[in-house]
Amino acid sequence: MNQAVKKSSEAIEAKTDAPAKPRLTTSAMIASLAAEGQATRPAPFGHALADLANVRADIVGMTADLAKYTDLHIFAKEHPDRFYEMGMAEQLLMGAAAGMAREGMVPFATTYAVFASRRAYDFICMAIAEESLNVKIVAALPGLTTGYGPSHQATDDLAIFRAMPNLTVVDPCDALDIEQAVPQIAAHQGPVYMRLLRGNVPAVLDEYNYKFELGRAKMIRDGRDVLIISTGLMTMRALEAAKLLQKDSVDVGVLHVPTIKPLDEETIRREAAKSGRMVVVAENHSVVGGLGEAVAGVLMRANVRPPAFRQIGLPDAFLDAGALPTLHDRYRISAAVMAGDIKSWL
Repeated sequence: MNQAVKKSSEAIEAKTDAPAKPRLTTSAMIASLAAEGQATRPAPFGHALADLANVRADIVGMTADLAKYTDLHIFAKEHPDRFYEMGMAEQLLMGAAAGMAREGMVPFATTYAVFASRRAYDFICMAIAEESLNVKIVAALPGLTTGYGPSHQATDDLAIFRAMPNLTVVDPCDALDIEQAVPQIAAHQGPVYMRLLRGNVPAVLDEYNYKFELGRAKMIRDGRDVLIISTGLMTMRALEAAKLLQKDSVDVGVLHVPTIKPLDEETIRREAAKSGRMVVVAENHSVVGGLGEAVAGVLMRANVRPPAFRQIGLPDAFLDAGALPTLHDRYRISAAVMAGDIKSWL
């Protein structure tokens, strides 16, 4: 920059009264999902898998250069002889996991959800699902849990994997859900895809006497006005929204659906059929092909007609990069925005 231009630029900056916009920090893009003051537990998946491996010699951990970012480093430290680093090659990871399963091991293969669902899809389908092999795929950064844009935001993974035969699909809500899901998906015979919340994960369900059961939906709280059917982190948001709406005398029930496939259709039909309640399906996923459309199909086939049916989810679009709290408000999956939308629908 020549001196004249530089001085002119400095003069303009000196005259402006508007404060400079702060640079978006990395921490804002990977902000904690926990509400202010909310209890958390560190790396629940890594600790649960390491504990399980203490009593099961067939458990192995595998990753595609993402051990630290899927909490598998906890397992690797405690069981280095059963940890396999496959490098940045998700197809190789899934192929090797299939081979491990054929030899009688139970491999937990970790990567980001975008890489599992997009890059390694054919390997999962042909090498694992078609053969119904005992591979457990655990995928971090599901939905809108990162601000790094479409390359990292797995907003379509549930739709992709719901359509794959033989595959069980799990979307846990919090630390307790993850801790209890790990031994159950390990005991399940066949392939499993589980979404993962990583790092310091909120502990929400402890206060509700909750127990994870593979394939079962659970009523977390009942309510006469609205039934929110939710999965993953959106159950956390639904419980927060229910508390906010309670202040306005709106009574909200929350049905948590941690297993997307096979879906607990009986519980969904029974709860949605209770008279007078609006049904709202909330998911951290595109409104196309996820839990919302699955629930709508269940209700249609059973001729269950609630007074109103609404979806809360991510739009059918490539999402922006940015600070997570801002994005959650923008795409209407934060607790406050959820509560406002539900109130307006009533």
